[in-house]
Amino acid sequence: MAEPLDPYDAHLTTADMVILELEAKDKTDATNQLAERLHAAGRISDLDGFLKNVNAREHQLATGLPGGIGLPHARSEFVSQTSIAVGIAKYGHALDFGAADGPATVILLIATPASSFSDHLEVLATLARSLSKESFRESLRRAYDAEVIAELINSSLVFFDH
Repeated sequence: MAEPLDPYDAHLTTADMVILELEAKDKTDATNQLAERLHAAGRISDLDGFLKNVNAREHQLATGLPGGIGLPHARSEFVSQTSIAVGIAKYGHALDFGAADGPATVILLIATPASSFSDHLEVLATLARSLSKESFRESLRRAYDAEVIAELINSSLVFFDH
């Protein structure tokens, strides 16, 4: 059974789930690399099954946000706890996630247990709110440290209004 999300103890990502200098040929490759980090961390049980869920979601609607953000996500029976893998694209390797203003340089793969619909929406909404601030996006891009990036993501999910 999936662990319930406690926003005050949100360890949704760790340094092991962050890829600095991400090089990918397209958004599918980027998503695969990030999902592999979640799988290695024990957050998803079936890599291929989870990726099918993400790709199905991606075909419904583009997951690019303004400001150079890619936000692929899925609820899946293969996810043990809500998690986020983060990729910071290597300079010159931005990826098209369908945002109107251009390609993404920060990619956040959100994985949520299939049973956690409200947690999924809460994490998406909270991250989207944080990512709408240019200062937050720039902090992620300029951190150059996986621990710092993980802390920025985790803390952005703690300090929000319920």
